[in-house]
Amino acid sequence: MAVKVLVVDDSSFFRRRVSEILEQDSNIQVVGFAVNGREAVDKAKELRPDVITMDVEMPVLDGISAVKEIMAATPTPILMFSSLTRDGATATLDALDAGALDFLPKKFEDIARNNEDAIALLQNKVKEIGRRRISRFTRPAPPPSPASTSTRSGGIVQPDRSFSRPAPAPASSTSNVRASGKQYQVVAIGTSTGGPVALQTILTQLPANFPHPILLIQHMPAAFTPAFAARLNGLCKIKVKEAQQGDRLVPGTAYLAPGGQQMLVEGRGSSRTLRVFEDDSPRITYKPSVDVTFASAAKAFGGDVLAVVLTGMGADGRDGARMLKQAGATIWAQDEKTSVVYGMPQAVANAGLASESLALNDVAARLTRETGCG
Repeated sequence: MAVKVLVVDDSSFFRRRVSEILEQDSNIQVVGFAVNGREAVDKAKELRPDVITMDVEMPVLDGISAVKEIMAATPTPILMFSSLTRDGATATLDALDAGALDFLPKKFEDIARNNEDAIALLQNKVKEIGRRRISRFTRPAPPPSPASTSTRSGGIVQPDRSFSRPAPAPASSTSNVRASGKQYQVVAIGTSTGGPVALQTILTQLPANFPHPILLIQHMPAAFTPAFAARLNGLCKIKVKEAQQGDRLVPGTAYLAPGGQQMLVEGRGSSRTLRVFEDDSPRITYKPSVDVTFASAAKAFGGDVLAVVLTGMGADGRDGARMLKQAGATIWAQDEKTSVVYGMPQAVANAGLASESLALNDVAARLTRETGCG
């Protein structure tokens, strides 16, 4: 079954370009176009596409407002296009807060080494999030209730989206799970598609006295990671910062790997610091790479690592998780039901590396219990 796509952009050139790229894949069918956010809301109701590609900046009704209305009336997986600017990054994060699942820069050359890679990336993202709707979305979710909006400044708006948000886990789902008693020195979390929402869900539930540093590896462009780190820092009890060269790892702080660079742990004992550097290696697809950071954590901390692999396309994290496992570390993976894309966690689970498969809403509680602070 082909993934049906509604393409939304006020630029006729971009609408045509996106449509041509998508329809090169026989598993994708462009079923309609919209030239502004208001028309997008109407076309979503009329055409019931499996995926919507949406520009952030549009006339009549902007992309963020359109996402909110679509998620309230006809919840649909939405892939945002935005400029690689500070304002563009903030607007894209707002769109993810409003319910969009993923994003890409409007300039495809900013996201791939060549045209073929860019084409494949767009096609694969659309198919992955489209399959989620086809396989799991059965009825429109009700409009969001007033309680679904965070009361904190800059908070996340969370309409009820049965295809992308996990249902709240039963209160007893983790309450009877005992901590292993293992001692850790660091927590490492890797993710991609669906990761911004997943990370926010987890990190906002951690207590201020969380006893370990946290390494965050999210596939994200360089222009986006400063804004994302700042947003998380404003929402969380722990401190969140974009990692910088020479940062010393301290408890209760999460370090987000900068987009377009790699993040390594160096040193031993209490002198462990972060190395952040440009990586021109053609062998490494992702920058930042979960595999690269996990591998460095295995070398620096041995088995004293608790690693979590969350939603995302592909298999980044599997090789690094294998190195961690061989060193005696603990690996958890997000479960299929609550993953936006069950690629990265599935790769880890299928390789026999994950000791637990967790629903997204259970991860924070399990982290606090396992590390002895909850």
